[in-house]
Amino acid sequence: MDEHKENINDKRVNVNMSGTEEDGKTTGEFSDPVYKEIALANGYINRMTKDELRTKLAELKLDTRGVKDVMKKRLKSHYKKQKLMQSVAAGASTDTYYDYICVVDFEATCEEDNPPDFLHEIIEFPMVLINTHTLEIVDTFREYVKPEVNPQLSDFCVKLTGITQKMVDEADTFPAVLQRVVLWLQERDLGTKYKYAMLTDGSWDMSKFLNIQCRISRIRYPQFAKKWINIRKSYGNFYKVPRTQTKLSTMLEKLGLKYEGRPHSGLDDSRNIARIALRMLQDGCQLRVNERMHAGQLLPVPSSAPVEGAPPPLNPRSRD
Repeated sequence: MDEHKENINDKRVNVNMSGTEEDGKTTGEFSDPVYKEIALANGYINRMTKDELRTKLAELKLDTRGVKDVMKKRLKSHYKKQKLMQSVAAGASTDTYYDYICVVDFEATCEEDNPPDFLHEIIEFPMVLINTHTLEIVDTFREYVKPEVNPQLSDFCVKLTGITQKMVDEADTFPAVLQRVVLWLQERDLGTKYKYAMLTDGSWDMSKFLNIQCRISRIRYPQFAKKWINIRKSYGNFYKVPRTQTKLSTMLEKLGLKYEGRPHSGLDDSRNIARIALRMLQDGCQLRVNERMHAGQLLPVPSSAPVEGAPPPLNPRSRD
């Protein structure tokens, strides 16, 4: 429910890059000579035309799709990654990535003009699992959910999501579905053998839809979903674009991608969000948890916070 939620063929470039500012200037903490080389290369890339960027990316066998700023970031990240790999070979420590990222994009009950007190109930629980090492989608999950407060779907909701009344009537209520979600995560050793994080398109899925649904179902908010990656924030920060350019359709377009599937299908939305996450990882983005729930409130997670995986998933506990 994305939109509806918010009613170089030049030797001068053939050097490696790491943590410099985007305009090619170094800061005080980066005094090693390598960072001066990196700064020069960054500055040169900043002056390249779109055609020059595309030509260099093609020479390096990198993706040539996307707008100019995306291609610049991709080229800089390529050299940065090279430098990091050389540092590892020299015995330096490496960055810690999650082994898996689990993309979630709920569909919920809605009206064409939702009143302020409308209780959105989750009616589709999809998940798409990304392996961050192979950079592939490796598994998916989807179940429909029977709403209890407003069991009759509005015509607007059916048309928007493609979820019919029969689908939800034949589905289980949220607590039973959540138990199977937990089992699905457990069967893949997430939180035990493998480090993982949840990822959403915006804040609403966890801070509103899941939060409201847990209150309606009289169960406690699941610990494994209390922190997540808001890909809109990550995308905006990484590609240096304003919030207005972080809607799902816009992110896909700027990356040179097209939406695949049916918009507002939870699983199809999740797949497309996963495609954006994969492209960002390929471009050198280090996706990190950046939002959390605490005492029922949405809070940011600072970039300086230690990188932690989500805890092992456990069956939901009753509020009673």
